[in-house]
Formats: sequence, structure tokens, C-alpha cells
Amino acid sequence: MTFQITKQFLLCLPKWILICALIGIFSGSASAFFLVSLEWVTQFRMQHDWIIWLLPFGGLLVGLTYYYWGESVAKGNNLLLEEYETPKKVIPLKMAPLVLLGTLLTHLFGGSAGREGTAVQMGGAIADQFTKIFKLNNSERRILIILGISAGFASVFGTPLAGAIFALEVLYFSKINLKSIFLSFLVAYAAYFTVEFWQVKHTLYNIPIVPDISLNNIIFTIIVGILSGFAALLFSRSTHFWSSVFAKNINYPPLRPVIGGVVLAIAIAAFGFTEFSGLGVPVIVDSFSNPSQWYDFLFKILFTGFTLGAGFKGGEVTPLFFVGATLGSALSIVIPMPIALLAGIGFVAVFSGATHTPIACTIMGIELFGLAPGLFIAIGCTIAYFSSGSVGIYKSQIVKGAKYKLYQRLNSNF
Repeated sequence: MTFQITKQFLLCLPKWILICALIGIFSGSASAFFLVSLEWVTQFRMQHDWIIWLLPFGGLLVGLTYYYWGESVAKGNNLLLEEYETPKKVIPLKMAPLVLLGTLLTHLFGGSAGREGTAVQMGGAIADQFTKIFKLNNSERRILIILGISAGFASVFGTPLAGAIFALEVLYFSKINLKSIFLSFLVAYAAYFTVEFWQVKHTLYNIPIVPDISLNNIIFTIIVGILSGFAALLFSRSTHFWSSVFAKNINYPPLRPVIGGVVLAIAIAAFGFTEFSGLGVPVIVDSFSNPSQWYDFLFKILFTGFTLGAGFKGGEVTPLFFVGATLGSALSIVIPMPIALLAGIGFVAVFSGATHTPIACTIMGIELFGLAPGLFIAIGCTIAYFSSGSVGIYKSQIVKGAKYKLYQRLNSNF
């Protein structure tokens, strides 16, 4: 039986290598174009502050676009998770240009959002088109969705190992076989090197000082992990709350981002909260060397939850990086550990808690910050994973694994 499986795998391997190469090239190129475009609109907004007052107009464009042309893909990342769990029909290719346009408009006019969702949705939509080309069945379609998520994540953040594992872990290894694992890594590197080929650079972070592993430092790291988990829970709840508020009170979907845009424009422009618009990368970078204000992470949670809940497009992960980095940075005032290390732990730990992916986030931390702080990062991500509750940023994600078993046991005891 083992020989038959191996033989079958080897016979179809050339086909899947070709598919991985194509997905990696197309998704990586799409991410490269997206990153360059995102940098351009961000710089334009920063040089022309007045454009934030046009945020309601940008919201109207996004709302109308999705209402008339994008209803079938409006679920975004959740659609990918649903199609993986219960395959029904091929994801329309229009998901890619629609989410690209919607995200660029959101960032151009000053909404608070990320970029991971955009890259993952583009990757997923591109990958699923090969279902028809190669006449794949539902089981093989699941592999394509894994490949799309892996390629999108790896290419947009420049972390191929984390991207490959994230695509597997976010699905909690459900219906995943050895072939999926091998191909996920293959496509992640194909997409990563495609972005490198286009000479698109990623943001660099540095943790120059890593203290010795001691009982005190481990306890401090656990505290940071717990607080990161709570921040992740608050972030997820906030996004779902505002989405529910807009859906219940505004029946016409295109009007939701218009009204949301009015509120955001007033808050950002009139009250000087510009640092919470867009990705917030400058604030993230600064948090590694200068203590953040204790309320920075709370404002980012509020602005991002409100932006996405109103119907603007973009991802959640970079805002999660912002939340975690500024939280860890602010804690440097009371926790006697290097500020860059605390910011780095929070950076990936909040992400871990919000997506239920502690392994991928640990690997991502090592890819971004090096091997030296690896143990502290692993502890922070694991603790945040367990302390963030069962609600994550993806409503359609099925929570399984150690956390699921722990919560089941706790619920049975109470």
C-alpha cells in the first residue's frame, strides 16, 4: 500500500510542481504589484493629508463595487476557509482584482487596514482557477486552496516558512496529507522568490539585544503572552462587533462604508489620529526602539475594527502586528526586558492569538527577528494562543487542536 501511494504521488508530482510554479509566479507577481501600489498610495496619502476627508467617497466606491460585482466574493478569507471545508464551486477570479482595488482605495483615503487578507485572497482566487484547467476533484481543490493561501502569505510578508505553515495551520491540519505539506512549502518559496525577482523589498525589523534565559525572563514573557492573547481577543471581538452593528442598522450595504468613512475622516483628520490610519508601519518600526503610549494598541484595535466592520477592504494581520508591537513596547516601562524583544514578542503573539496559529507565528518571528529570541517568541505565541479565547478574526475558521480540547475540558468541568 505504501508503494502504491508513493508511486501515485511520483506519477502526479510533475503536474503539481508545474501547478506550484504557476501559482507561485502569478501570486507572487500579484503580491509584488500590490506591495508597490500600496506603498505608492500610502506615500501619496501621507503627503496629502486632505485626502482623508474623501474617505466617505472611497467607501462609496468600495461599497458599490462589491454590492454590484462582488457579492459572491464578499466573504473574503472566510470564503477560502468555507470552500476548503466544504467544496462547492470554484472561487471567481474576480476576487483578486476586487480585493486589490478595494484595499488600495481603503489605504489611499486613510482607512485602518492590513494587507495579508488581500494577498491571501488574490492567491486563493488565482490558485483555484487551476481546478478547471487541470480538471481536479474536490480533494485536489483543497490542495489548491492551501497553495493559494501559502503563496499569498509568503509573498506579501517575505516569510516563506511561516507562509507554508500558516496555510496548513489555519485549517488546523484538517484533511491535509503529506503531499499538501510538501507542495505548500514549494509554492511558498516560488512566490517568495518571485517577489524577490521583482526586487520588491519587505520591512526589516531587528532585535539587537536578547537577554539570557532565566526564570524571571520566562515569567515576564508569559505575562506578555497573556496580555497579547487578551489583545487578540479584543481585536477579534471588535471587528465582529462593528460588522454586526453596521449590518443591523444600515440595510443598504454600499452606505455602510460611506457612513463609516465620515466617522473615520472626522476622527483621523480633525482629532489628529493619523498614525492609526493605513498599515501603521512607521509606528511599528518606532516601537522597537522607543516606548509606545499605553493606549496606542487600543486605538489601533478601535480604528481597524471600525474600518473593516464598515465594509472597507484589507487584511487584519499588519494591524495585529501594530497592536502587538505597541503593546509590548509600552510594557517595557514596567517589564525589565529589552524594548525590541518585548515589541517583537507582542508583534507575533497577538497574531498567534487572533488566528489560532502559534506554530506559524513562532516560525515567522524567527524568520523576521532571527533564531536568538526564538524561545521567548515561542513562549509568547503559545501563551497568547491559549489565552485568546475561541473567537478569532476568521469567522469560518474551525477551532481544533490543543486549545479546542482544553476549552472542551474546562466547559465540561463547569
